[in-house]
Amino acid sequence: MRSKAVVRIRIITGGVLMISLILIARLYQIQILHGAEYTEKAEQQYVYTARDTYDRGSIYFTTKNGDVVSAASMQAGFLLAINPQAITNPQNLYERLQQYLTIDQDLFITRATLPGRTYVEVETQISEETAGLIEELDLTGVMLYRNQWRYYPGNELAARTVGFVGLTDDAGEGLRGRYGLERFYDETLVRDEDVMSVNFFAEIFSNLGTFVFDTTDSRAGDVITTIEPTVARMLDRQLEATQEAYGSTLTGGIIMHPQTGAIYALNAIPTFNLNDRRGVSIETFQNPLVESVYELGSIIKALTVAAGLDSGAVSPSTTYFDSGVLELDTFTIGNFDGKGRGTVDMQEVLNQSLNTGVAFIVDTMGKDRFREYFKSLQLGSETGIDLPNEAFGLTQNLDSPRDIEYATASFGQGIALTPIGAIRALATLGNGGTLVTPHIVSSVSYQDGTKREVTFPEGTQVFTPETSEEISRMLTNVVDEALAGGDVAISTHTVAAKTGTAQIADTENGGYYEDRFLHSFFGYFPAYEPEFLIFLYTVEPQGVRY
Repeated sequence: MRSKAVVRIRIITGGVLMISLILIARLYQIQILHGAEYTEKAEQQYVYTARDTYDRGSIYFTTKNGDVVSAASMQAGFLLAINPQAITNPQNLYERLQQYLTIDQDLFITRATLPGRTYVEVETQISEETAGLIEELDLTGVMLYRNQWRYYPGNELAARTVGFVGLTDDAGEGLRGRYGLERFYDETLVRDEDVMSVNFFAEIFSNLGTFVFDTTDSRAGDVITTIEPTVARMLDRQLEATQEAYGSTLTGGIIMHPQTGAIYALNAIPTFNLNDRRGVSIETFQNPLVESVYELGSIIKALTVAAGLDSGAVSPSTTYFDSGVLELDTFTIGNFDGKGRGTVDMQEVLNQSLNTGVAFIVDTMGKDRFREYFKSLQLGSETGIDLPNEAFGLTQNLDSPRDIEYATASFGQGIALTPIGAIRALATLGNGGTLVTPHIVSSVSYQDGTKREVTFPEGTQVFTPETSEEISRMLTNVVDEALAGGDVAISTHTVAAKTGTAQIADTENGGYYEDRFLHSFFGYFPAYEPEFLIFLYTVEPQGVRY
């Protein structure tokens, strides 16, 4: 009796094992060998694939009062889909829906007549109000489903800094950060988008881990920036006005706290609407303030004078004889107007922006000492700003044995810098001589309830505090007496500033264009305890040389 029971158990066990092997083999055939074929059939038969709505962490601006304002968030609404099998007159359906669609008629008709399909997405961003109007039409073959998408409340505000999300090359990755902060902090902002199969068994087995483990990424969170929305909007308006007035190819600006490196505004014109990027070139999506290098011209003279003061080679009262031109290595360099001023001091070198004057400083302090200061300013290095694709400055001329390279570098030609690299160096003039790390994000709030303040190590001391104070006094004199004859001075504030004009290099034929220029400006205030450092530049303004 016992032996018969054992035989029966073995037969049953063998049968179960046999069925299991057959099922495994069948599943392998369906899912592996013919997976693509069955996936295509499934797409033609499913009415809708149930999925978690798209989600992503938020990016916030911070007002001067410390309140956070949304720069990038999620917006809820509906997805509009159609069932081609239920549509008898695609043309009529398009005409009924036309006012709610962004796709053109031809594309709609193509999607509405796809053979064998019962579900085709037409619009993914339908507002609650619009969805209600569509629903009232009671159209056969039209379906609305809950959806979420990325939304930028500021539209164009700081667009090149905020960036946006988009589809990656790998379809499996979904929407990820493509530019700006969205890209740099993508690993923090991204949320898993789980697509749930309508097949009961596949749903159970594919999501078994979620019943056992908490799969929430504790490092996912929201990003809080130092961008002040009112300041950023003001900067954008001024950039647009300059671009329009002079027909420039590009105009950009940065406003930063020179003591901390916190950036209040950073953008370039032409810009774009983050919520509607149709027809915008990839070049416009990029951030030239971080990704491009320029020869910035005479604003670099302030760094040269500071180096001369700090090294002891010159003082504000040091004089030299300005003949208007200077011969170096068979090359001739001269002042912007080619005229000499006779015996002048270092204050006048800044006031009148004399090329021969800063060349005199380099000659007095020596090439090696000058190179040491400019290398200490890290003009050829990344700043570490939290934006993608930061470029290196081009400062190879500082390694040349020729005197001409150092003379031209002293007035901002022959070396090319990123605007963000330039503003980091210029901040040393007003903040006591220390390099700071420019940054946009102040803190990250994680989903697990924790918050991380973003901090940076203390930077290198390039100039002494005494040099910083002296050059600030000299630059304040530039504003009070030299710029427009003192007409731009502000009675209620001390402002230290310098303007610059640079010829644009002809990269194809060598040398420089005679009729193409880059204009630049930097200034900080209050001059002796600055809280704001402003950097502006415009490329190829029309009809103006200086």
